[in-house]
Parts: sequence; C-alpha cells; structure tokens
Amino acid sequence: MSDTQEILLKPAMRFAFLKALPLILLAIIFLLLAWWLSPYFILFSLGVCAMACYRLLYIRSFKYEITADYILLTQGIFFKRIDQVEMFRVKDYIITQSFVLQICRLMYLTLKSTDPENPTIQFRGIPESNLVETIRERVLAARKNNNIYELN
Repeated sequence: MSDTQEILLKPAMRFAFLKALPLILLAIIFLLLAWWLSPYFILFSLGVCAMACYRLLYIRSFKYEITADYILLTQGIFFKRIDQVEMFRVKDYIITQSFVLQICRLMYLTLKSTDPENPTIQFRGIPESNLVETIRERVLAARKNNNIYELN
C-alpha cells in the first residue's frame, strides 16, 4: 500500500454476528418457552431480538480510517463519537487472536499511543492483514516529517 492511500476498516460482519450470537440464542430460548409455557414469552423474544439487532448495528458502525497523518476512529449510531490520533503518537502494536478469531480469520489490533485522551486504540474484529507493517511505515514517516525523535 502506498503512503498516501487512505485505509478504511470496519469490523467484519462475522465478528458482529459472533458478538450478537448470545442474544440471538436467548431470543430462541424465549421463543421455545413461548411455545411450551406461555405465548407472553414472545414479547421477551422480540425485545431480545431488538437488542441483538442494535448490538449488531452498533458494532458495524465502528469505522477506522488510517491516513498518512492520523488515525480517525468513529463509533455510534444515534450519538457519534469521533476520535483523532496523530500518527506520530503511536508507540506500540499488539495483535490478539482468540481461537474463534483465528478460525474466522479476524484479529484485534491494539495500538498504544502517547495521546492522553486515547492511550490505547483498539481495532476490533478486523480481517487479518499486514496492517501493522503499513501503520509502522506511516508512523516512521510522520515522525520524520515532524522531526520527532524517541528518547528512551
């Protein structure tokens, strides 16, 4: 990837479905209870289905935009929150994959930064890629352009 190209990432639909799966299973259990015990359990099932749909939409509303100068994090459905972190503030990169994420070929990417508002930046449920290499190159270029040198 070139240094001037913007990268736009969102959590994968598989990841959002996995996060909403417990609520979906609970809705199915309420449907079975409605069939066996009382039809009023259908109301609980509909409520839990609505919560599962909201969770799925909320997770899919996350957007991670990576440019040469900054990382823009957007989240929210009804109330948006947009965080911007300068690229030269990124210090460390951590990739985490549970067994389920490995099967689905997804990953969590955690960036540690010197930004006081966002000490850690998490990219949740993104597809496996060489994104760390690209971010590392952009961080080094941003530090060089801003004449920032790290002292240990």
